[in-house]
Amino acid sequence: MNESAESASSPVPSAETTPASTVSSGPILSAVEEAGQAGNLTPGAVRNLSRWLTESGFADYVPQIASLVEAGRFDELESLFWEVLPFGTGGRRGLMADLGSATMNARTVAESASGIATYLKTVKGTTGGRAVIAHDTRLRSREFAELSARVFAAAGLKVFLFDSFRSTPELSFAVRHLKCDVGVMISASHNPPSDNGVKAYWSTGAQVLPPHDKGIIDCVYQTNEIPLVDFAAAVESGQIELIGEDVDDSFIRAVCMLSLSSARSLSVIYTPLHGVGETSVYRVLDDAGFENVQIFEPHRAPDGNFPNVPKQLPNPELTAVFGPPIEAAKAVSADLVLASDPDADRLGAAVRDGQGNYVTISGNRIGVLLVDYVLRKRKAVGTLGKGNFVVETMVTTPLITAIANTYKVRVYNDLLVGFKYIAQVVDREGAERFLLGCEESLGYLAGGYARDKDASIAALYLCECAAELKRQGKTLLDRLDELFIEYGYHTETQRSETAKGAQGRAMVEQLLKAFAEKPPVELAGVKLGRVRDYAKHQIRRLPENTWQAELPSPSGDLVFFESVPGDFEMSFAVRPSGTEPKIKFYFFAKKKLASPELLPTAKAQADAKLHAVEEALSAWVKGVWGQG
Repeated sequence: MNESAESASSPVPSAETTPASTVSSGPILSAVEEAGQAGNLTPGAVRNLSRWLTESGFADYVPQIASLVEAGRFDELESLFWEVLPFGTGGRRGLMADLGSATMNARTVAESASGIATYLKTVKGTTGGRAVIAHDTRLRSREFAELSARVFAAAGLKVFLFDSFRSTPELSFAVRHLKCDVGVMISASHNPPSDNGVKAYWSTGAQVLPPHDKGIIDCVYQTNEIPLVDFAAAVESGQIELIGEDVDDSFIRAVCMLSLSSARSLSVIYTPLHGVGETSVYRVLDDAGFENVQIFEPHRAPDGNFPNVPKQLPNPELTAVFGPPIEAAKAVSADLVLASDPDADRLGAAVRDGQGNYVTISGNRIGVLLVDYVLRKRKAVGTLGKGNFVVETMVTTPLITAIANTYKVRVYNDLLVGFKYIAQVVDREGAERFLLGCEESLGYLAGGYARDKDASIAALYLCECAAELKRQGKTLLDRLDELFIEYGYHTETQRSETAKGAQGRAMVEQLLKAFAEKPPVELAGVKLGRVRDYAKHQIRRLPENTWQAELPSPSGDLVFFESVPGDFEMSFAVRPSGTEPKIKFYFFAKKKLASPELLPTAKAQADAKLHAVEEALSAWVKGVWGQG
């Protein structure tokens, strides 16, 4: 790779260009400022371009910027520099390019690693430390992983770098297993092929939390020149150590040790969606003794273009990704179809029903099945002890809490969106008492081996549960129905509303203000009775929208609206995006059952009513925006 040949003190290089010294940035900067005055560049783009044209750490990019300015390609410059790619509380993710403050490129990757190293030195009060790096199968992931290793090594850290692609949960495991101070995962999760990202991990194995997140962010944004070591020389000296099989074996063993059943008679079609899942999900199932698991060959090859996935979107939340593997499953009457995203931290599933049809099940319902399975099995063998607990985020189905309450285990369900908050509870309350963590976006974890969601443990438990049910002539869908009969029919859905155009962010603020000051009080005939506002820490009574009680932590941007109690109960959560002019809505409904035979009717009624509520809320939003 080109980066490996750079000297230890050189700044991060761009693609091959004319040496920066041959181009004067002064006239280019003047042209950029004039473009801003003419309205061809936004103030943000002008500001970011000015930094790249004047600070020494960006000198190698000046020729490329000059070329674009001289050609008048201001639309392209705007897309590359309109913002500084946010380093959120977990890391960075975005479109890849050769340069630009708004994209994932060699500079933004290197400054991310540099910021982490700088902050670590501040916390430790000394140089040194240990870091581990992994990457998925995405385009440029290996390049970005090696570049991060070179930055860490130049900062004096001992670096462990996986020799090839691995899963995000294995990176989380490796941070703890190798006793590292920090970890980095190069991945953009389920994003399209154009994207990549950097996920930052602390010594716990979890993505960074306060106060470390803010400290790292500040260091990232202050980065100028970035020292590098020669990659080959650092490997030869042992400063960068390539790792692989030993850590793999320990990781797989740690997952398999959590097995709760010997049932293994199950036919499975599994797709890694061109990602890393064969190294984790498939291997765990294979090592655990599931002999009839077939990898869907068209999705098997590690390929960051995701060529055989519908629309090249490798997201197991999308039912379309199950289309091709379901056809393969039909040919062999497989019991289950599983899919993991490219970095194998999330798991989706489709189940063969009694009529031979395949039904995809949501993240909420997979979570319900996993919690029910773990609690049933642990109770049966007497390992449900005092202090055992289950964790879920606030936008995950309340059925999980209802099931856990039946088993008299503690439930932590007041968490903001993000698995790092589940990891925080695990560390605070003790991994030895931790049963399961769930989030509706297909994220699950059990045990103490990692602190991030893991498709492999989810696959192990889901397959064990399905195999036990198969012995009884049942499917996972049958078990869901049994739970609905016991706890009432629960259904959930999601929707996003995006404000388009230059006024997008202002429109989002307008909508949030409307929800706070003049919220809807009835939707599709369902009366709303209460608001839980975690931004203002208050509960308000509807329809008056008056203060009712203080709302304890957490503090976040979630607002819940709840219907009045009755036979049909509904709630929905409102959460604005932190990076786009968009608001996401999570809908939840429960329909009580008078008798088991009424379940089909209850399903139809509740699903229809929740859909009507969803459409009514969308119409209300458009009315606020003057689009109705």
